[in-house]
Amino acid sequence: MAKKSMIIKAARKQKYETRQYNRCQLCGRPRGYLRKFKMCRLCFRKLASEGLLPGITKSSW
Repeated sequence: MAKKSMIIKAARKQKYETRQYNRCQLCGRPRGYLRKFKMCRLCFRKLASEGLLPGITKSSW
């Protein structure tokens, strides 16, 4: 779980635009972020396996 202070700090408007970085909207994780879904890879995998993300299916071949 991400530190609450770091989540709040990242949510504030930065002095310079290049200082902004993405965090998962569900858990606040800064690494492994998927821009298209606005969440980290861990939350993405959990929600996709539960079938809560429309259009996402587990690949099999």
